[in-house]
Amino acid sequence: MKLRATAVIAAVWMTGCTVGPNYQRPAVQIPQNFRAPDPLPAPQATSLADLKWWEVFRDEKLQGLIRAALAANYDLRDAVARVEEARASLGVTRSNQFPQLDAGGNIQFNRLSRDGSFQLPNSLVPSQNRNWGEATLNLLSFEVDIWGRLRRATEAARANLLSADEYRKAVIVTLVSDVATAYLHLRELDYELEISRGTLATRRDSLNLTISRQTGGVATLLDLRQAEQLVDTAEQTIPELQQQIEQTENQITLLLGQNPGGIARGQDFMKQELPPDVPAGLSSALLERRPDILAAEQNLVAANANIGVARAEYFPRISLSGFLGGQSTQLSSLFNGPHSAWSFVPQVSQPIFTAGRLKSGVKLAEAERQSSLIQYEKTIQTAFTDVSNALIAHQRVRESRLKQEALVATLQDRTRLAYVRYRGGVDTQLNALDADRDLFQSQLSLAEIRLNELLSVVQLYKALGGGWN
Repeated sequence: MKLRATAVIAAVWMTGCTVGPNYQRPAVQIPQNFRAPDPLPAPQATSLADLKWWEVFRDEKLQGLIRAALAANYDLRDAVARVEEARASLGVTRSNQFPQLDAGGNIQFNRLSRDGSFQLPNSLVPSQNRNWGEATLNLLSFEVDIWGRLRRATEAARANLLSADEYRKAVIVTLVSDVATAYLHLRELDYELEISRGTLATRRDSLNLTISRQTGGVATLLDLRQAEQLVDTAEQTIPELQQQIEQTENQITLLLGQNPGGIARGQDFMKQELPPDVPAGLSSALLERRPDILAAEQNLVAANANIGVARAEYFPRISLSGFLGGQSTQLSSLFNGPHSAWSFVPQVSQPIFTAGRLKSGVKLAEAERQSSLIQYEKTIQTAFTDVSNALIAHQRVRESRLKQEALVATLQDRTRLAYVRYRGGVDTQLNALDADRDLFQSQLSLAEIRLNELLSVVQLYKALGGGWN
């Protein structure tokens, strides 16, 4: 009888239906190619995101910083812990689909008092000591998942695990780009400091010349004050740059999970090498590469499964409980056939009146699925926007950098000629000082433009979902 009942239960359990909609990936409109200022070549499968991060960022010091961040960054460690949390949650949820078995037993030792209130003959009480033993194998709260409520809950938990793992990959992408961005910014500040110190030295030489000329009656007091103004301006720039450098170093150490401190430098800023070509690859591949898109899709899978969990509440819930064991006053006969004991208790519960709770639960699950669908679509559109913005920035900033380099070369020649004319007494000091001021600002602007060009590659690499694998 027990074998038949077990077979029937197993058959019902295995062939039970699953309520709720099955997940199907929503149809989304994606562009055939990424938008860029100039038409991109025909779409190719090759993408910048296919490169490993150490193939993109070739500065050895930067590579060391990224490795340190991947080992100790707080956000990444938290993301890994969340993956383990989601994996454990899946194990707990999935365990509800299976019978829960546990064993128990106890032994009681009793001694009857010799001076009891009622005297019983020895024939009835042959001994004053009593041993009572019990051993059971319990089957507790096993729900027959006919309607698939537990299977849908497991499906949702599994999707949450995959979403957490994709979030971990997204953290890696962000971390690699953040470390690279901060390091390149640090090297750019170092370059600006180098320009400022070189400019300060040149302006001090010009000031000494002006003092000599003013002492000899050739230069005026106004010329002296203008030369002093340029020296003071250059000197004031240096502490500001030093402040930014030290704070940027602290920002990098925080990404590395370390206390504030200095950062080792590698290649000079103007010698930083990044891939000359930045192919975007196929637009459709972005849906399978960007971790945030995959995480958003898994959130949608979980929300879709939760609809089945909510709809299953309408149907009867069948649960089984029981135990199998033995009871005896003697331990030696505890497991003998005549002393065996068992119990089998099937239970059925059917909600009749819940004041709209079940209906509202289904509507809540459907609304959450709709919200997850909207977030999924938004994440996709945001991803294409990020890639397009990075492609536009890379091309436009590169054009701007070429123009700025030409301007700096022109101003360098102008400054040289202006000081030659000033020292020769042909031109006024004002023209030389103006040329010096314009050159200094154009050099700083060139450094910023070069930084933006490098960062556009970093942002494109991040937008394409590179670096995590």
